[in-house]
Amino acid sequence: MRTWTPPAVPELPGEGVAPRLFNTATGRLEHPAIPEGRATLYVCGITPYDATHLGHAFTYLAFDVLQRAWRDAGLDVVYAQNITDIDDPLLERANDTGVDWRQLADEQIGLYRSDMHRMGMIPPQHFVAVTEQIDEIAAGVDRLREIGLAYPVPTEGAAGDDLYFDTAGAERATQWRLGDVAPYDRETMERFSAERGGDPDRPGKRDPLDPLLWRAAREGEPSWETVLGEGRPGWHIECSVIATDALGSAFTVQGGGADLVFPHHEYTAAHATALSGTPLAHAYCHAGLVGYHGHKMSKSRGNLVFVSKLLNGGADPSAIRLGLLAHHYRSEWEWRDGDLGVAARRLDAWKAGLERASADPANATAVLAQLRAALANDLDTPVMLAILDAALDRGVDRPELIADAVEALLGVRLVEREPVAP
Repeated sequence: MRTWTPPAVPELPGEGVAPRLFNTATGRLEHPAIPEGRATLYVCGITPYDATHLGHAFTYLAFDVLQRAWRDAGLDVVYAQNITDIDDPLLERANDTGVDWRQLADEQIGLYRSDMHRMGMIPPQHFVAVTEQIDEIAAGVDRLREIGLAYPVPTEGAAGDDLYFDTAGAERATQWRLGDVAPYDRETMERFSAERGGDPDRPGKRDPLDPLLWRAAREGEPSWETVLGEGRPGWHIECSVIATDALGSAFTVQGGGADLVFPHHEYTAAHATALSGTPLAHAYCHAGLVGYHGHKMSKSRGNLVFVSKLLNGGADPSAIRLGLLAHHYRSEWEWRDGDLGVAARRLDAWKAGLERASADPANATAVLAQLRAALANDLDTPVMLAILDAALDRGVDRPELIADAVEALLGVRLVEREPVAP
């Protein structure tokens, strides 16, 4: 699938260091393994029916900043992202609006791509729609069936049986254990499963937490003919196959929003470990959820703030980035209507600071070192913003270096540059 034109990323003198990151799976700050100077990142993409709200943007911005940190540390970066362009929420929205599901997906993917480009996000090298890899995903499910980790559940009114993953069997046969990624107790897991696309109460399953691997074809639903017969894949196996096909096993970071920790990332790791014999990723990193009007942004509540609406209303993309970067990527927080104005004023103050004459300017080289140190400490962007507030309020001795550093590390543009050729 086509991505979007990458932003210009200025080169900076010297090098930063690869950041230590909070690993959800261990509950510790760690330096993920990066063999041979090649950092690999997989971030779960959108289901294209409500793109792109600020909750999405906050997550993708976190991992955009991570890529910038790795690149500044002299690492090669390979980034993969999927698009879940066949799933129940998409089909439900298409049915509710009377739009063909493929048309809805195409429109929303186009909007998402435009939003990411306008926001200056570094695009993935591998941008893969689920519908582009149906056969590969089905082959993965077939392999799980061959090794005894997929079992059928009788399904009335379908073209065959649905297939489910055997959690207990996987614990016996592989090095994965339930809870390896998600730090939750059983009761919480069952609640999250019910809330986040699972079906813990379905009769015929061996364990309420066992996730769907393959949904047999139903009348009126899209399906594909594969080695498993007609049907479509479950959610978690999609990312297992797409991620490992793009990056191999044991890649550096699996990323996404905090609501993906369970069941999605837990079972993505389980499926991948069962298929490859090795863990999926060295670290699992998650961005906090963004609220609006007292609740997490969600389609069901209708409390979404769309990036495209802000941009089309005249918002500077760098101001939106600053409004999000003011919060640490792991924090849960609430967007307020005045936040964009605060960020725009900060952006204007920084631009003015580049022009400020000072009898005692801040040393730009020292400021860059401070920025790199904050970035290396679990992507601490609020501290980076505070460092820049102080330096630019005082004035700096090399404003061009600070402008380059802000754009390279934070993706915030303080000076006009020539556009990047597509």
